[in-house]
Amino acid sequence: MKHTALQHIPFLTGLEVISDRYRAVLCDLWGVVHNGVEPYETAVHALLRYREMGGIVLLLSNAPRPGPAIHLHLLELGVPDEAFDQIVTSGDLVQAHLMGLGPGGACYHMGPERDQPLFDGLELMRVSMDDADFIVCSGLRDDENETPEDYQAEFEAGLERDLTMICANPDRQVVRGDRVIYCGGALAAAYEKMGGRVVWFGKPYPKTYEAVSVILEDMTGDVLSGTSILAIGDGLNTDIPGAQNAGMDSLLITGGLHFADFGPDADLPELEKVQDVCRARELTPVGYQARLIW
Repeated sequence: MKHTALQHIPFLTGLEVISDRYRAVLCDLWGVVHNGVEPYETAVHALLRYREMGGIVLLLSNAPRPGPAIHLHLLELGVPDEAFDQIVTSGDLVQAHLMGLGPGGACYHMGPERDQPLFDGLELMRVSMDDADFIVCSGLRDDENETPEDYQAEFEAGLERDLTMICANPDRQVVRGDRVIYCGGALAAAYEKMGGRVVWFGKPYPKTYEAVSVILEDMTGDVLSGTSILAIGDGLNTDIPGAQNAGMDSLLITGGLHFADFGPDADLPELEKVQDVCRARELTPVGYQARLIW
């Protein structure tokens, strides 16, 4: 499908309307399948139905923890295994990158202890900033109360030592329950703005989609064309542009992170605002829904 900035973006009554066009779905998690507190039942149902029809569902997340840790979280939230085939996270990609560096490295971890699974199985020391070879940023230590401004001194210390930052979660913000909180990407963006070097993993970066293509080829035995894959997400800076740049179609969920851009009611997006927001960003999803439904 050829994308153009002037393309009209239709409202879709359900995923079923376009499901037969695609062999696989890349579905975002936070903002589409759940809000960090509870799952969206209609989204879970849609993924279940798509798989029942023979489609493949890869959950593609910018979570800084590897897939197995996210799997446990989904089970705790009540998302059944039957709703997806595999989970791929930016944490998986960072872990593979760190493994490739070999043993003996030392990093300063900027993030909460709950992200410890990112370092499991790695011969990598976590040390102070003064002793680090590089920084691994997975998020804010207290994302309920902190902002990037609280990390100014750490940014300055990293810059003084000319340390590269590896960002394991490129999301700037997500919605948790009814609140918007900062993520690792906000810290990395601030460090980069101050002149620091950042290596980004996850959506919308090309290596993410290259990795997904390899996974799908292993699962199907075929090299899937981009237009046989549908990316579903709420991220105007991550999900939709990442898929578009990879030559994949996308479905925009307007009731997630950017709901305020589409009108006063998250469940009733205003048609003209959806068109205006997407055209301003030169984004051309094949359609939009307020929430993912079948």
